[in-house]
Amino acid sequence: MGRRYDDFTEDDYRPRPNRKGSRPRTKERPDYSDAPTAMVTAVDRGRYRVVVHDDDGQAPVDGPIVTCVRSSRLRRRSIVPGDRVRVVGDTSGADGTMARIVEILDRRTLLRRSADDTDPTERVLVANADQLVIVTAAADPEPSWGLIDRALVAAFDADMEPLIAVTKLDLAPIDAIGGYYAAAGVRVVACGFDASGRPHIRQLLPELTGRLSVLVGHSGVGKSTLMNEIIPAADRAIGDVNTVTGRGRHTSSSALCLPLPDSGWLIDTPGVRSFGLAHVDIDSVLTAFDELVEATAACPRGCTHLDDAPDCALDAWVAEGKAGEAGPQRLASLRRLLSGLQPPVS
Repeated sequence: MGRRYDDFTEDDYRPRPNRKGSRPRTKERPDYSDAPTAMVTAVDRGRYRVVVHDDDGQAPVDGPIVTCVRSSRLRRRSIVPGDRVRVVGDTSGADGTMARIVEILDRRTLLRRSADDTDPTERVLVANADQLVIVTAAADPEPSWGLIDRALVAAFDADMEPLIAVTKLDLAPIDAIGGYYAAAGVRVVACGFDASGRPHIRQLLPELTGRLSVLVGHSGVGKSTLMNEIIPAADRAIGDVNTVTGRGRHTSSSALCLPLPDSGWLIDTPGVRSFGLAHVDIDSVLTAFDELVEATAACPRGCTHLDDAPDCALDAWVAEGKAGEAGPQRLASLRRLLSGLQPPVS
């Protein structure tokens, strides 16, 4: 006959083993300070491609491409091309090998955009880039002044140097774009296509060498064609402009960072329809309108610089021709940006 309940005493108690183990939890984390550093070149469905830095802390253009996964500790952190990271595991780049990203190092610059000017959710595009190359076509599609101005604001906000590269000069001259930004001091480089459809890069390539640059622009302006000419191994897909909408078709679906022929890296990004600036402080917008900044010193304190702002000095400044021939158009563009970024009235 088995033992009854009353027959058991405290001496018969046997604790059930802890399925999660008996090791006490600790807040101490592994030390990865000696792990090699690398630069992220591509992100694709949970896999990351990186190039391990050399002894000088630079990403060698001929270095092996290492495939990585991210540490579970970083699951809530975005990792983008240009990021500098620490990696552990097999960094040889041999087929079938895998490393792990265990730390994201501080970002020197950060290019961001949002869906629109009211969307608080920002999307990180690239990190640590030195230069933003805004690609626009002289025609087909027509230049989007608003997008270019927005990209310029994003560049200055990210502490990146902006450059405008103009393609399709066989369809229209560069004069309109060059004149529009002449007083703003923004560099404009001609990258027109020749008779065979290949873009001229002799003026652009020296601007890229030795730097980490990123290409941004509307679909259909020739970004991928430009990338393929600069780096033939890129083999980026090329599309045509929709004859009905006048807009380009998306051909690149992800950002890709590739080494330049001599030194430096170039990141091609998917074509954008819009460039929201919800993350940008209103006071920072003026940095992209250098020809108008001086006039704001005569504005009253707290001036919004909008059309209905009393005693705004920008109107007189532009009327006197101090902002150049494109002054009226640039002022209108500035005010559209500022109006979209104004906080909602409660």
